[in-house]
Amino acid sequence: MTRTNKRFLQLKASGRKALVPFITAGDPSLEATVPVMHALVEAGADVIELGVPFSDPMADGPTIQRSSERALARGASLAYLFDTVRTFRERDTETPVVLMGYLNPVEIRGAQAFAAEAVGAGVDGILLVDLPPEEAADFRAGFAAHGLELILLAAPTTSDARMALICAEGEGYLYYVSYAGVTGADRLDTGVASSRLHAIRAQAKVPVVAGFGIKDAASAREMAREADGVVVGSALVAAIGEAADAPTAARLAGEFLAPLRAALDANVAA
Repeated sequence: MTRTNKRFLQLKASGRKALVPFITAGDPSLEATVPVMHALVEAGADVIELGVPFSDPMADGPTIQRSSERALARGASLAYLFDTVRTFRERDTETPVVLMGYLNPVEIRGAQAFAAEAVGAGVDGILLVDLPPEEAADFRAGFAAHGLELILLAAPTTSDARMALICAEGEGYLYYVSYAGVTGADRLDTGVASSRLHAIRAQAKVPVVAGFGIKDAASAREMAREADGVVVGSALVAAIGEAADAPTAARLAGEFLAPLRAALDANVAA
């Protein structure tokens, strides 16, 4: 059983919802990433999505674009990213780590070589925002050979045929993009998103988490009513982006995430 599957089974057994924070590897500093990851777990993170810095992050809004640019300028390469996960695993062998990024770095190395290096470092899954599910078979096979889960995306604009494919072939969890657009926009309609989430969860063979537009405890609580969990990214990246040092970044990350954890758990209690 994978770390991801185990974590979601634990959450289901306790009636709790997953809290999945996203951060960019290498921002606000190369030294801060591991302390921030540990602080997020201590504050209640169930899965960590680690952004792979990329020069053309087309699905991301200004906050994560700038974060990626800063990380690249500091030298946040794939080698750095894998070393970061290895260091994180020295203390934490339980929390799933999912890479979130773009196809180009994977294509350059080849799916099997990339997966072998990622899993060897302690990565559990990968989410590639520009990999259409219809073209994912070869990548999925290469990843599967080394035990790397391919996390798929669905959106409000996803056709019924594509949704059926995504729901049938999903691994780990399915990431539902709550609105059409880039990360960090302020256009979340929880009513519309909740209706769509209800239908998707009825089809999907894996848990469904919702992301995009979740920025605080209130939006996390509302989206989690129909989802198996929520992803928070841009708001967290912004909250730690100006930290002067690693301890400050870790403290800010924990302070940001703790109210969202409390809100999700309050839903369960209610």
